[in-house]
Amino acid sequence: MAACGYNLLMFRKVPILAALLLLAASCAPAASTNPTSALTPYLTLTPSATAAPLPLEDEQDSQPALPTPTPFTYIVQAGDTMGAIAQKFGVSLDALIAANPTVSPNAMPIGAALRIPTDQNNPTGESTPTPVPFAISQVDCYPTLDGGMWCFALARNDSDAALENLSARISLLAADGEAVAAQDAIPPLNVLPPRASLPLTTFFASPVPADARPRVRILSSMILPADDARYLPVSILDPATEIAPNGLTARVSGQVSLTAGAAAGTVWVAAVAYDDAGRVVGFRRWEGTGAAGASIPFEMTVSSLGSRVTRVELLAEARP
Repeated sequence: MAACGYNLLMFRKVPILAALLLLAASCAPAASTNPTSALTPYLTLTPSATAAPLPLEDEQDSQPALPTPTPFTYIVQAGDTMGAIAQKFGVSLDALIAANPTVSPNAMPIGAALRIPTDQNNPTGESTPTPVPFAISQVDCYPTLDGGMWCFALARNDSDAALENLSARISLLAADGEAVAAQDAIPPLNVLPPRASLPLTTFFASPVPADARPRVRILSSMILPADDARYLPVSILDPATEIAPNGLTARVSGQVSLTAGAAAGTVWVAAVAYDDAGRVVGFRRWEGTGAAGASIPFEMTVSSLGSRVTRVELLAEARP
């Protein structure tokens, strides 16, 4: 069983989403000889003990716009092909390629954002899915010692259905209100369960104005069918959290339980750290594999980019 953790502090955004999945770090103590290869390591950054979240520009900036049904954005995941994505959304391959001239059909990077066009002459008769809105409850940015900036937009799913393909656009505004940078942000897991929250994250490379303020707009999300075979039922057993005396790190552990008869090719656990004001201050993603019916132990450390950690929430995901 392979197990490897990726620390938020160590994750840098590639093309448009650099760091999809957070956090280059060492393998967890329970790691086996099969290290994670699907994730991209990023430059290690040292958190500042005095870093403080930047305020929102104003109240309306914290209210995300609802996604537009057509076209909308799809985030490329491991194993995706241009043809499979075209089939999934009921559009022609030629139309999908034409809508994304900067993306090579033969070399799509994980985390790339594809524009999904409408094809009214769709021969299969399927309709292009309409994105489902979710809530953004907070947006915080933390400067790094190298002059960059991490930004977190906390996505909240208030519905009774799981959501996937979440993304949002985070813009940084200078003191004069001009946008100085903008990037797409995505969560550490593909799926956001009902009544749960996950941060959408992005890293802005140096230079970033020290007084930059964030603004967020929702780009995409879709309802995940309850019987979708791409994901396996999974739960976390015996979770434990040990927060360091200085509050800048927290050690989390537990077990991921798989349903009997379902072997997982990929198991992910996301650890999201919050401060006493309920703001996201850091997170990390652990990855492993598991046999059918197995309980898979995990252990990792999540660090704060800002104020003291007071609690850590865990979410898990498994795929065949």
